[in-house]
Amino acid sequence: MNREYLMHELKEFILYHQSETIVYESAMLRSATYQAEKEDLLNFIETERKPSLQQILFTFIDQTGKTDAEIYTRASIDRKLFSKIRTKPDYHPSKRTILALGLALELNKEDLNVLLEAAGYSLSKSETTDLVIQFFLEKNIYDIDLVNQGLDSLNLKPLTGIL
Repeated sequence: MNREYLMHELKEFILYHQSETIVYESAMLRSATYQAEKEDLLNFIETERKPSLQQILFTFIDQTGKTDAEIYTRASIDRKLFSKIRTKPDYHPSKRTILALGLALELNKEDLNVLLEAAGYSLSKSETTDLVIQFFLEKNIYDIDLVNQGLDSLNLKPLTGIL
């Protein structure tokens, strides 16, 4: 074999294997970066996560000393719907249902906002229904029938039940 040809093959061999090492090291670096980003994301979620809707709702219910049945009856919601909220952590009730439960629990505006936020909602001063709810909260009126009558008087949909 020709010495020059052998040296040429040696250089190609080295270049080929160096590029393989670079690709491998690059993949390892990407993997390490991915793992670090994933750990950062998981740490962020763990430190920022607030209690779930279920946790907050049932803490409020426990604080009242009332039974679940008393609360869902006052809220004018169906036992089956309430059971879904209790047993299915991923169940997402409507804003109207959360508002009805908040009224049944006689929550003040701040606590109602905590409950709504846990479900991904909020009270808005741009929504007429929300303003009606806020009006009744400010008057300490928690009777779902009166609230529904107030909504109906403005041609708005009731929170729960039928007028």
